Amino acid sequence: MAGLYDKQAAMYLDARPRYPSEWFSMLASLTPDHSLAWDAGTGNGQAAIDVSDHYKQVIATDISEEQLKHAIKHPQVQYFHSPSSMSEDELVNLVGGENSVDLVIAATAVHWFDLEKFYPMSSSVC
Repeated sequence: MAGLYDKQAAMYLDARPRYPSEWFSMLASLTPDHSLAWDAGTGNGQAAIDVSDHYKQVIATDISEEQLKHAIKHPQVQYFHSPSSMSEDELVNLVGGENSVDLVIAATAVHWFDLEKFYPMSSSVC
């Protein structure tokens, strides 16, 4: 799955529409703290960049190294490759550890996730 769209990674950044900024304002209004957000399945980072308007730091992870090569650079966003071989504990530590994250988003990637693992892991970092 990680390499499924490698050839299209550069085109994806240019062709993919952006999200309305109001969505991120609404999400930010739901969290009392705005220190750290995690964008799981960030792709090229479009949602991570928009979330960074509301959070001091954004950890953006993706299974595709090629997508991350085309990620939008931003001083508040850190991009990390999270291969499928990474354990849940490693991923939790990568994003900051248990009870460290104020918001978890998965803009258009959640349909790829093993939700029985992702939801409890997301809860543990929040």
